[in-house]
Amino acid sequence: MDIGREPTHQALFTPLGLWSGWIHSTGSGWMWQFAEAARSQHFTQCYELFQQAIKALGTPAFDLAQVEFEGSSMPVSESVVMETEFCRLRRFSCKRGRSGRTARSILLCAPLAGHHAVQMREVVQWLLPHADVYVSDWVNARDIPQTAGDLHLDDVVLTLQHFMVGLKPAELDVLAVCQATVPALAAAARLVAAGYPEPRSLVLLGGPIDPRRNPTPLTRMAGSLPPSWLDALGTHIVPSGYRGSGRRVYPGFLQYPSLMIWQPERPFLLLFDYIQSHGNGDPEAAREAERSIAHYGAMLDMPAEFILDTLRVVFQQTLLAKGIWRVAGSPVRPDQLRETRLLTIEGSRDTISGVGHTHAAHGLCVGVPAERRRRLTIAGCDHYGLFGGPTWRTAVYPVVHDWLVG
Repeated sequence: MDIGREPTHQALFTPLGLWSGWIHSTGSGWMWQFAEAARSQHFTQCYELFQQAIKALGTPAFDLAQVEFEGSSMPVSESVVMETEFCRLRRFSCKRGRSGRTARSILLCAPLAGHHAVQMREVVQWLLPHADVYVSDWVNARDIPQTAGDLHLDDVVLTLQHFMVGLKPAELDVLAVCQATVPALAAAARLVAAGYPEPRSLVLLGGPIDPRRNPTPLTRMAGSLPPSWLDALGTHIVPSGYRGSGRRVYPGFLQYPSLMIWQPERPFLLLFDYIQSHGNGDPEAAREAERSIAHYGAMLDMPAEFILDTLRVVFQQTLLAKGIWRVAGSPVRPDQLRETRLLTIEGSRDTISGVGHTHAAHGLCVGVPAERRRRLTIAGCDHYGLFGGPTWRTAVYPVVHDWLVG
């Protein structure tokens, strides 16, 4: 949302109400009806309807003017320190008193999985008192001109590797969430092969390192969905009127129903928090609830070639898990990591990345001594609880803090 402009209550719920109503009305045939819309003459109408709906939420922004720590308010500065056509590396820092201690650096690898990077706002907010936080902020594909070329999964790995090198990996802690765990682990491994120092720490939260373990309904579908089907029925070109006009994308309005299917309780929990905060007369909690709703509804288009690569490499051929993935012609070798401290955290109720999916990284990073590795499964934690809300604050953050900046 734009700084200084709050969305109206009606605008907050427009995307959620509009699309959840459509999904419930279509029932079990939702996938086919949305696919039909994607390839029919009605695509542009559906696309524009969704763009207008999310436009009411305002431009997604972190809106972090200050953070509170130990009773003090610290002003926050935000800047873009590196960028490509597809991604901006945002730096968040704050004044931490007179200690004179150099702040640690954390690279927060946000997933390119449908939501804007502002979904990671709470992670940034809680880490900021102890470190400068750098966030990979992926650009909405509808706004990237065709002249920029394609974005494949390999390119995401290379982008994260480029950011790590620029941030001096020996002094860098890396935290990756959800889909970003796969390219982040690959990028860290490639540093070794390229002769660079390893990252100081690597924390992976709820990601599909090996989706074959305890498969969820989502990973089962991703593992069996023919790429040709998704390409033909789930992707389309961006209509005229946008910088990315003509680019083939997996559009946000087709992604949103998937979220509703795989985590149907999420919008209702957001709504409950919103109502409860207003009922309790807590204006700050109400603003946080409104912000969470706005960020959840603000979807972005993903490059079609990227989502098709992810489907093939991560979920169907499981190349990383099998140890046979090659990026830009070179093998990805997590077993070459020696110095990086590895922490993996999963949620026992995660229906997106199931139990064991992320912990599989330990079986790949066999060169890291056991005393430098830890795995943790949070009881009762769903996917979103790994990076936001009460579970993040009380169960996940303390462990991440002690591992990264403690």
